[in-house]
Amino acid sequence: MVCGGFFCAKNALSALNILYVMVSLLLIGVAAWGKWFGLVSSFGVVAGVIGVGAFLLLVAFVGLCGAMKHQQVLLFFYMIVLFMVFVLQFSISCACLALNKDQQNQLLEVGWNKSEATQKDVEKTLDCCGYSSVNSSGSCPAECFSAPQSCVSCSSILQTYAGEVLRFIGGLGLFFSFTEILGVWLTHKYRNLKDPRSNPGAFL
Repeated sequence: MVCGGFFCAKNALSALNILYVMVSLLLIGVAAWGKWFGLVSSFGVVAGVIGVGAFLLLVAFVGLCGAMKHQQVLLFFYMIVLFMVFVLQFSISCACLALNKDQQNQLLEVGWNKSEATQKDVEKTLDCCGYSSVNSSGSCPAECFSAPQSCVSCSSILQTYAGEVLRFIGGLGLFFSFTEILGVWLTHKYRNLKDPRSNPGAFL
């Protein structure tokens, strides 16, 4: 059986969805682990990551069931959803890779001002205080705040890693977006193949 055949397409699509299941469980596990051990105190961040993981798990489950049973409705629904995810993820990945320094700084500041819990997580993890300046009369969970004059602002540290993080996220997003368009192509091909074990005159 050549790679363009029924069983090859079925196995390739099943393997791709097993990969998505593993990635979704990893996302959910890492988010829960971070919350459990107090590494991330922001409920919104944890809920967002778990939500993405749960959505990916659901999509992968639909794709896996459709691939195993050659079920046309499930495969069509899976193909449409996967294509929409591809468009969204590809756009976000390209945006991450295209951001310049000024845009990165604006994005960091918006994210900083959105959640006080996230601010405390960053200050504690990076051992810094404040975004653009250290307020010695305020409060800060960082160890350096015992001697405020030795603390640095978090923006200076965040800006150092922002470019690398965005490039990593953008590259990872592009990689998975290409696996998604591969999944769309495989699903479209698989839907239009006959199952050799069924009635040869039937087109499933």
